[in-house]
Amino acid sequence: MIKRNLPLMITLAVFVLGYLYCLTQFPGFASTRVICNILTDNAFLGIIAVGMTFVILSGGIDLSVGSVIAFTGVFLAKAIGFWGISPLVAFPLVLVMGCAFGAFMGLLIDALKIPAFIITLAGMFFLRGVSYLVSEESIPINHPVYDALSGLAWTIPGGARLSAMGLLMLLVVIGGIFMAHRTRFGNQVYAIGGNATSANLMGISTRSTTIRIYMLSTGLATLAGIVFSIYTQAGYALAGVGVELDAIASVVIGGTLLSG
Repeated sequence: MIKRNLPLMITLAVFVLGYLYCLTQFPGFASTRVICNILTDNAFLGIIAVGMTFVILSGGIDLSVGSVIAFTGVFLAKAIGFWGISPLVAFPLVLVMGCAFGAFMGLLIDALKIPAFIITLAGMFFLRGVSYLVSEESIPINHPVYDALSGLAWTIPGGARLSAMGLLMLLVVIGGIFMAHRTRFGNQVYAIGGNATSANLMGISTRSTTIRIYMLSTGLATLAGIVFSIYTQAGYALAGVGVELDAIASVVIGGTLLSG
């Protein structure tokens, strides 16, 4: 039991030590206001890290998530500001597009037996290029729905305000933990990450599972793009540059092995 939970225990120990050090330098760091601000500022990254966790657990990698954020932002900016589409319609539309793109990458990875690094790298360049074709400049998003969502927050003890973005990130993390440890899909991801051949012999469809893994990753990256566009009130083709490395680092620091 201890060996199995050792990465988690080490992660928690590092977190606690780092937090205590920050407290010695900045006493106000323990306030709920600071904690809520951290949750809000990093909500998009936390959401991406959940999807990336499943990809890395399966022995893969997804380098396209940063470009997915950029494409989501510029698409929403164009759809809402220029095409007159309501955000309530644009959000599910871009989520479907993101999931479809992830499913396509997952299919290519399994069918062509090309390393995920290559496929998702191509996906990263493709979506970044499409984002530039949509607009090279930052496009502001001015809409009442955006104003309402960006200002939506709940007061908690200590005078802090937990934003909807921070709460969404926490819910996604909880959902990811449940999915990884309490669902058949989570067991299949672990099985493929352990040994894909053995998983096949166990009757697990590696193709179906791989497709769903990358659908989940890009779907959550698209959701993170929506959150990021609400946070910045704009869409920009250069948004999310380097986020894929931040997400991978977050997953590894969280105790997930890069080897799956």
